[in-house]
Parts: sequence; C-alpha cells; structure tokens
Amino acid sequence: MSARVLVVDDLPFMRRLLREVLTEAGFTVVAEAADGRQALAAFTQYQPDLVVLDITMPVMDGITALQRILALDPRARVVMCSALGEQEMILRAIRLGAKDFVVKPFRPERVVTAVEKVLRRGSGMTRSAARMESEFNG
Repeated sequence: MSARVLVVDDLPFMRRLLREVLTEAGFTVVAEAADGRQALAAFTQYQPDLVVLDITMPVMDGITALQRILALDPRARVVMCSALGEQEMILRAIRLGAKDFVVKPFRPERVVTAVEKVLRRGSGMTRSAARMESEFNG
C-alpha cells in the first residue's frame, strides 16, 4: 500500500503540481487543502501518513497548522514547503517538529526524496533539516 499524503497550499496550481509529482512517484494524495484550517479538518478526517504543508497561507498559516496537527498527533510527519528567503520560518517549523522541507520553486525529485526520507525515518528529522538547524545554531 502506498503512503497516503495530504497536500496543503493556498495556490491551486501548486496543489495540482504536488499531486502530480507525488502520484507519479506512487503515493496516494488523499486530500488537498488551501489553508491551515482546511488542513486540520482534512488531517482529522483522512489521517494521512504524511502532510506536505505550505508555510505562507491565508486564514491559518503553515506554522500554526503544524503546531495544531502535532497537538492532534505528536507523531505526525510533516514536510514544509516554503519560498526562497523564508529560512527563519523553515527553521522555526523544524524546531516545532517538521521533519523536512522543500523550497519553492522545487525540483520534483526533491519533493519525492523528502517524502520518502521522512516516511522511512519515522519520528526523526531528516539530515537536511538537521543540517539547516545546525547551520542556524552554529
């Protein structure tokens, strides 16, 4: 059985692109959400194996959604998506419990690699996330 993924981004074309990339890689996108509030409802309803979560969104941003998802399920696996220049937001998300991140505009293979690594690692953050945290702390 393929991993079940929730895709969260406020831009419809980004959700579509992420769905295509993940589906082609063999994952099942169980739901999509356009903001953090919708993400929480979809997370509760579908209980996905992993969430790909944008940081900057209306209604409820990705950082707040991440915190609330982890409050519902501390073992939730979340990969954050961010635009270039949002390193501090990515670092904050990692410190809060995100397992990895991808930067937009992303390469499809980077998205797939991040999702695969997070699914394999389970509860720990990936090396790229740990490296980013150490660079900011160094």
